[in-house]
Amino acid sequence: MAKSGSDSETVIIKKYANRRLYNTESSSYITLDHLAAMTREERDFKVIDAKTGGDITHNVLTQIIMDEESRGQNMLPVNFLKQLIALYGNSMSAMVPQYLEASMEAFQRNQAQFRDAMQGAFASGPFADLAKRNMAMFEAATQAFKPGGVGIMPAPTPKPESGDRDAEMAELRAQLAELQGKIDRLGS
Repeated sequence: MAKSGSDSETVIIKKYANRRLYNTESSSYITLDHLAAMTREERDFKVIDAKTGGDITHNVLTQIIMDEESRGQNMLPVNFLKQLIALYGNSMSAMVPQYLEASMEAFQRNQAQFRDAMQGAFASGPFADLAKRNMAMFEAATQAFKPGGVGIMPAPTPKPESGDRDAEMAELRAQLAELQGKIDRLGS
């Protein structure tokens, strides 16, 4: 979640005894799904217990993770969860939050760099040339199915009136050979 510059940018969410969440910014009741969306949008918020005034943001965020996991989006492998539980009370437990936070920040940086690299790879270079050729071939192929298409398939010719099947077959073979030649030229 993004760190805000001041507390005035932090949205205060009050949680009441009936488990309802109240957004003081919008003056409306919200759900955990709304808080999950705010997190994805990197909105800074703080959840406080309406009765005691205590900060319960950690508990609510953990509940959101549990809800996401129960919907089948299992991002936390069982082995990781076991290791995490084993670290509670361990002498190294004080270092775990900072380590996890730094690891997640590094993951997000790597994800952004990978996304930028992939966009750059397809914008220019061999992948871009290949994509352009594939698109040209695809467009040419779609034109082949349109009567009178642009330079690939000639406009349909009227059937021979004589009803001579041999002449009709010869004409179809010639058209097929012409199409094959054009496809071969596009592929090279």
